[in-house]
Amino acid sequence: MLSLFIRNLFFTILQPGLVAGLIPLWIIGFRISNIFDKVWQLHNYIGIIVFLIGFLIMFWCIISFAIYGRGTLSPVDPTKKLVTSGLYCFSRNPMYVGVILILIGEAVFFKSIELWIYSLLVFIAFYIFILLIEEPRLRKDFGEEYKTYCKKVRRWV
Repeated sequence: MLSLFIRNLFFTILQPGLVAGLIPLWIIGFRISNIFDKVWQLHNYIGIIVFLIGFLIMFWCIISFAIYGRGTLSPVDPTKKLVTSGLYCFSRNPMYVGVILILIGEAVFFKSIELWIYSLLVFIAFYIFILLIEEPRLRKDFGEEYKTYCKKVRRWV
């Protein structure tokens, strides 16, 4: 169990941490250092709410992968069992939805066109990855169980 926790922590920092954390910080030029120097406006609060919703979705999915799937979010250390409960009852890809919401929250918070463009590019990359790599692997690994799941649950929402 400790090994699974450490692997999940590592891949969370490596993958969503990079995509939704370090790269956006680099894009905005580390403007985060002065976010408390001014009075927040409505867009700041909306951005924080969207960010937190995305973060909670992502966190819930990572926990579900560890508990129910006995694996991690990483394609190099995937789940051993197909996760179809919790948020996965409503979307086949809620973790990706969570990351995109985090990015949208950041774009709204910082009023950054660059972060909006980055969010769109990340969504396109996710979509291509899901279609060309993830779904074929899941069909191969979980067979009929995954095909049945796909008939019941939509790809996004």
